Amino acid sequence: MADATQTALTVGLPTLAVLIGILVNNSRLSDLRGYMESRFSAADRHMDARFNAVDARLDATDRRIDERFNTTDQLFQERLRRVEEVVDARLSRLEAELHIK
Repeated sequence: MADATQTALTVGLPTLAVLIGILVNNSRLSDLRGYMESRFSAADRHMDARFNAVDARLDATDRRIDERFNTTDQLFQERLRRVEEVVDARLSRLEAELHIK
């Protein structure tokens, strides 16, 4: 009986130790996974906030550029209209002097 008990303890005790080690290691890996997920989600939130801020700045810049182009377009049209009026006035004066029309 002593040999059978010794054999059972020799085989069973290391097996039990290995099983306990696997369970402890598994729980530690689960803890590590939870910690990493929380860190990655925090980094995702931070990056999302930064991207949203950059998007807002780009949208504001886009609106300012559109306003500048609209203002420049209006100014160009006004100046072109003045040039047309001056050219038309000069042409009318030349036609009147030369009795063309």
